[in-house]
Amino acid sequence: MATLRFQALKETLNRKPLEIDENERRSELFGRNVFSESVMRQFLTKEAYQSVKEANATGKKIDRTIADHISTGMKEWAISKGATHYTHWFQPLTGSTAEKHDAFFETIGDGLAIEKFGGGQLVQQEPDASSFPNGGIRNTFEARGYTAWDPTSPAFIYGTTLCIPSVFVSYTGDALDYKTPLLRALQAVDQAATDVAKYFDKNVSKVQATLGWEQEYFLIDSALATSRPDIQLAGRTLLGHSPAKGQQLDDHYFGSIPSRVLAYMRDLEKECMLLGIPVKTRHNEVAPNQFELAPIFEEANLAVDHNSLLMDIMQRVADRHSFVVLFHEKPFAGINGSGKHNNWSLSTDTGVNLLGPGSTPMKNLQFLTFFINTIKAVHDNEELLRATIASASNDFRLGANEAPPAIISTFIGSQLTEVLDELEKVTDGKLSPAEKTELKLNVVGKIPEILLDNTDRNRTSSFAFTGNKFEFRAVGSTANCAEPMTALNSIVAKQLIDFKKEVDSLVKKKKMKKDDAIFNVLREYIKQSKNIRFEGDGYSEEWEKEAAKRGLSNNRNTPEALKALVNKETIDMYRKLGVMNEIEIEARHEIQLEEYIMRVQIESRILGDIARNHVIPTAIRYQNILIKNVRGLKEIFADDFKEHSKEQLEIIKEISERIEKINSGITEMIEARKKANKLEDAEEKAFAYCNDVKPFFETIRYHCDKLELLIDDEIWPLTKYRELLFTR
Repeated sequence: MATLRFQALKETLNRKPLEIDENERRSELFGRNVFSESVMRQFLTKEAYQSVKEANATGKKIDRTIADHISTGMKEWAISKGATHYTHWFQPLTGSTAEKHDAFFETIGDGLAIEKFGGGQLVQQEPDASSFPNGGIRNTFEARGYTAWDPTSPAFIYGTTLCIPSVFVSYTGDALDYKTPLLRALQAVDQAATDVAKYFDKNVSKVQATLGWEQEYFLIDSALATSRPDIQLAGRTLLGHSPAKGQQLDDHYFGSIPSRVLAYMRDLEKECMLLGIPVKTRHNEVAPNQFELAPIFEEANLAVDHNSLLMDIMQRVADRHSFVVLFHEKPFAGINGSGKHNNWSLSTDTGVNLLGPGSTPMKNLQFLTFFINTIKAVHDNEELLRATIASASNDFRLGANEAPPAIISTFIGSQLTEVLDELEKVTDGKLSPAEKTELKLNVVGKIPEILLDNTDRNRTSSFAFTGNKFEFRAVGSTANCAEPMTALNSIVAKQLIDFKKEVDSLVKKKKMKKDDAIFNVLREYIKQSKNIRFEGDGYSEEWEKEAAKRGLSNNRNTPEALKALVNKETIDMYRKLGVMNEIEIEARHEIQLEEYIMRVQIESRILGDIARNHVIPTAIRYQNILIKNVRGLKEIFADDFKEHSKEQLEIIKEISERIEKINSGITEMIEARKKANKLEDAEEKAFAYCNDVKPFFETIRYHCDKLELLIDDEIWPLTKYRELLFTR
């Protein structure tokens, strides 16, 4: 194993950056392999083109006859680009994407064949759904599941395959994917936000949720990654002593990008351009060998599709450059983990960002309406938001090394805090002309059109306002953005529906003017949601105590956090909005518990294997070398040998003690695992793995890492942190 380690290091040090051809402008490459509007105009009939446009704008179903015309045009375009196959590309609840490729090929007899792709094949497919997570929605023998075309996300060609973004549902119509609930949530927030936006502009007919994600990741040479069984199987290191130098000097953040990495990034960005993914920013992150890329914001459904596609592309491009991409939220102990900040906002079809301050008091009142309603929604549903970012891997990240804590809070900065404090003083009931003038001119009117973005000073905030959007920072790097976006858009939709009812009631029953009613309702929301606002250090013990006093949850682990998915309030909200029914919600809860159990179980097995089959044998081997040395000293120095072998004897003793701790820890961990496996209830089993199995990880790791410091570097079998993080 030590030989493998040194071979991997040698291989890594001999690598050179690949040459990347970038002769064409990015604007010329952008969307070349996407069935975009301009392509549709070229390959579709006018009627077919209008049908797709209407489906995108209003959700109107596409007639099957028209679907035949669309499929013909799509096929001709795809074949002209070298495509030979097509697939319904979907996002099952596995956390990755799925696809089944079929050829544009049909025999017609007499040894002849044609390229064929009909409307029925475009609109719907029937993959075998038996092996996808279903949470008890259907039995294994009921394998039927359907994928259905999502016309709001354009088809694209990857390699030689036409990929058609699709939803995935069971035979009974229940969602088996991430996309279906997201589309429903986006429809709900569109309707609710449009109704409220009409208070300020009657011309608004549609509101779109937008998303700009920031994907953080680690890049490790493929040879080094292969030399570590834990990275291969778990996507993170389960053992490894911190190097003397980590990220203490802050010399990696925004530093010069290593040449091999830059070649990888350029190659990746070229692939993204072809597929219409508008990546714009790339840079070194805080930890060594950690990086980030971010796109221009897009409509939320398309942004989610693009992130899911990107994660697949990143791994494929990494293969060409002899890298492995680590998306795990905490692949290395003691340094920053990786997140996927979700920058969210709402935009009207009239071109207005509803979370962007305006140039007039009326525009700012509109901004404050959506701003305060969002804060209120987060306050009332903070446990649900925490549940949507819960995972076995994100548990390791939250609350450490600049990542947000498990407590959900909002940070809005001093300027807006002052504005909300003033609005909190608004008179109850009808406002006098003088008070209304004062509010509009000196409170609402003084919000600057471009807010000073001072929120990045507080990296510990999980949900921060950053000038014209909210940034959900607690989302983990492996996550599918659809889950937190489904929840966020749903809770905001519900909140805006409640807001409109309250405003309309005050206007109708108390004869208030619209502005007076809005100010009155917003005043109460500011008071009711004050507890979720926090401007300080999210890591402090004082904040934990203060958060508890405020009634905020602090669900530190996934099994605890996931309870919020199935409480009465969550089920009622999703059901009333039409986002998910109770069966779908319960199924997702079951699936996530099962995934948590499997993740911890797999890591437990890997840890036991590495410790017993790699670490302990190496420790014994080194101990034998020391014993041989002590025997030699005894032969030379006779009765005085102890004086000359004191340190060796201490190390021999320490090695024995640590081997005992490791071995007994593994034995106890296995017994805890066996007990947990006997439990039939998924939630009980998840808690057993969390509370009884997982704690052994740190104990076993601690003693293994201490042995790493004791044992001769020449025979240590596992590639070390300094080699993984600083070999480029």
